[in-house]
Amino acid sequence: MAETKKILVSLPDSLLKEVDFIVSMEKKNRSEFVKEAMKFYLREKRRMEVFEKLKDGYLEMSTINLTLAEIGLEQDVKELNLYEVNLTGCEKM
Repeated sequence: MAETKKILVSLPDSLLKEVDFIVSMEKKNRSEFVKEAMKFYLREKRRMEVFEKLKDGYLEMSTINLTLAEIGLEQDVKELNLYEVNLTGCEKM
């Protein structure tokens, strides 16, 4: 089992009353509540960091994808014009 350390936490009365109410309803103690709250906070913080990295990656990829699509479209137009020239013998303006 991991080593545990005692800490001292100061809370406003109103927050402590809310915590004590939840603790009594869930049949837990303050230490369990604080430990679960800290784990939840850390897990959510990591989740939000991953979300932000994914969002940034998608934004970066959207710029790259737009550039590639424009290059592809430009090439398609050139090939279509070349095809029509070869087909009709007349060059388009």
